[in-house]
Amino acid sequence: MKMPERIDLANLPTKIEKMDRLSKELDKNIWIKRDDQTGMEVSGNKVRKLQYAVKEALDGGCDHLITCGGIQSNHARATAAVAAKLGMGCTLVLRGEEKEDREGNLFLETLLGAHVEYITAEEYAESRGGIMESIRQELGKEGKKAYILPEGASNGIGSFGYLDAYHEIVEQEKEMGIHFDAIVLTVGSGGTFTGLFVGNRLDEKNRDVVGINISASADHFRNVIAEIVEDMKNYAEIPFSVNPQDVYIIDGYQGLGYAISQDEELQFIKRLARLEGIILDSVYTGKAMYGLVEEIKKGNLDKYENILFIHTGGIFGWTREVRGRV
Repeated sequence: MKMPERIDLANLPTKIEKMDRLSKELDKNIWIKRDDQTGMEVSGNKVRKLQYAVKEALDGGCDHLITCGGIQSNHARATAAVAAKLGMGCTLVLRGEEKEDREGNLFLETLLGAHVEYITAEEYAESRGGIMESIRQELGKEGKKAYILPEGASNGIGSFGYLDAYHEIVEQEKEMGIHFDAIVLTVGSGGTFTGLFVGNRLDEKNRDVVGINISASADHFRNVIAEIVEDMKNYAEIPFSVNPQDVYIIDGYQGLGYAISQDEELQFIKRLARLEGIILDSVYTGKAMYGLVEEIKKGNLDKYENILFIHTGGIFGWTREVRGRV
């Protein structure tokens, strides 16, 4: 299949390592792909998507990027870093209130020169697309041409970043002499899962791509993923559509909701850091890995021998409030 073009921004391939002590505890072979190591300013999974989306923006003559997310959005930070690297302007529409004490991703975004617009949760849920379009039009009056990226760059063009990642995993399997029965990852906006899902479906290997949603519901994301696959067809010949019910997402680990941490999740992250020397984040990977371990303990994943977990990054999202509870 011919892929769309991309620009190279990430440190790839990212390594795969075995989590030896956790594997021994659970009597299950658990590996982790370190997509938290795609770079410093661009660390995490978002840059893989941006390599495709920003190439489309540049090809269209755009000189400004607009995107949206939560107040500690990893995607917003990565977009700000990419914009600065390429000499583009950047406007971020973030859900939350402006604070004098900026930290984490928000600090880095302003350090990188991004302009931040704050909107309420209600505005974000109902009007973020229209708000970003209004900003695009205002920038146009100033002679700038802006490109709008959706939340998480989770659309057709962005998801090719994780179709790339799937191919990368297959090559690493050959080098390592191993077959992963399941690839497990966080589902937060859908694009990362979609790319891996499409890669696996095209590859026809005997494995499952398993998502653990950290917000909304599994049914919501099943429908989102089916829609993103249809969008990918605008860029490449994907010979299938997706029945949402064929998308494997384990529900029940979103806890109190997006970016709201429970003590048991935070204590799990702390324990894993000391067990394996790997730091997860409280919004995405912490909840997903917690869910994976709980599902293994319940016996729900007994059919899998070798499990690969995708570490999608997020270390900059450890705010002072969350750190104080660990």
